[in-house]
Amino acid sequence: MESVANVLESYRGRDRLVRTVCYSSRLLGGLLTAPGGGHPELGRRLLLVAQELSNCRAALRLFDDLSMYLYSRGYGLGGTEEDAIVRLLSITGNVADQLYYPCEHLAWAADYGILNINSDKWWTLSNSLWSLSLALGALRSFRVVQLLKTELKGSQNKAYLKTEESNNMSRRAYQIRMRVETLNIISCLADLANAVHWMPPGVLWAGRFPEWLVGLMGTVSSVIGLYQMACGSCGTKDP
Repeated sequence: MESVANVLESYRGRDRLVRTVCYSSRLLGGLLTAPGGGHPELGRRLLLVAQELSNCRAALRLFDDLSMYLYSRGYGLGGTEEDAIVRLLSITGNVADQLYYPCEHLAWAADYGILNINSDKWWTLSNSLWSLSLALGALRSFRVVQLLKTELKGSQNKAYLKTEESNNMSRRAYQIRMRVETLNIISCLADLANAVHWMPPGVLWAGRFPEWLVGLMGTVSSVIGLYQMACGSCGTKDP
């Protein structure tokens, strides 16, 4: 109970928990309202809860621009990254994330009649930037996994220079990092599946997902995000 309370005390922790409840409600609601679900009224209520939680998260993201800017500024041109491809993917992803927020803010303001503009094109643009960020995040993690495998093979070839204990610690460190990056790939791809679903009709599988599948993809990504937070890992940014 104390660990849950500690998570709820932080903005990121609360957002991840709300996101998990949002998508799991969408998953259950979609299953219950599907043909043969058996409880359509309960399903509709759960979908309403999911929509309200999603609206809540969108409103709170109005204040995320500064934190994203500080993160991007701190990363800079990726001087600490040894691999140029990882650096390029990270920088491009940061740019996409930074542009995402103002586009979503404009779409949100248009939906509520604050600005007299067409919200559809801004939602499409913000969703496109999110999709780009997710694709870049998956590619970055895949590249890191490949580099880690190469480094692990190199360290095994030099094992005779180290003690058995240090070799085991080194292998564990590589395995933990590879597990983190693998989970990040799964999370990015799950969110990317939903991002494409929310694209305009005619783009790949846009609009073809049933509610329960949208909920499933989001729940998978959200649970991974909670796990990453519990392990102290850096997760992906997740609208």
